[in-house]
Amino acid sequence: MSNTMITDRTYRIARENTQAMLIDVQERLTPHIYDHENIIKKITTLIKGLQALDVPIMLNEQYKKGLGETLPEICELLEGDNAKGFEKVTFSACDNDDSWNHLAQQNRSIVLLFGVETHVCVLQTALDLLDNGMQPVIIGDAVGSRFPYDKKQAIRRIRRAGGVITTVETILFELCRSSKDPAFKTISNLIK
Repeated sequence: MSNTMITDRTYRIARENTQAMLIDVQERLTPHIYDHENIIKKITTLIKGLQALDVPIMLNEQYKKGLGETLPEICELLEGDNAKGFEKVTFSACDNDDSWNHLAQQNRSIVLLFGVETHVCVLQTALDLLDNGMQPVIIGDAVGSRFPYDKKQAIRRIRRAGGVITTVETILFELCRSSKDPAFKTISNLIK
């Protein structure tokens, strides 16, 4: 008799089943986020790594009239990447029909979430993904809130609800899986 259990649950995050969503990294909001300089660096590294791995990235922007455009340095990275962008007034990207339809059409059940604010739009999107049978993966060092305590409580709630919390370096190497992967050198250079 084998000691191996068979389960439908997979804990590894597979590239072919993964998509990414950048949330609300906008001109009038981001400067108010605690430690925003480091978060922007992590987001930049993550985007470059995901591009090397061919993981689709979608962009969500909250009420652009009030919060402005996505930061120019982020927009430059996404140019020519076929990244789909969606404006929303709902806090959860899943409550925006166009955004939700795009997510669902990708046929990828794992969604990497990064951006701001952790305790509002990231949290509500994560909870809605869970409610819809998808697996949110929060990139903990690439999300932020104005106050650290809000971020901490949101991460705690998402984890308890069934979301996965990880870091930029961890997710990039997990998606890469091997030093023989063509993206490995790019990712290694990004992490240095």
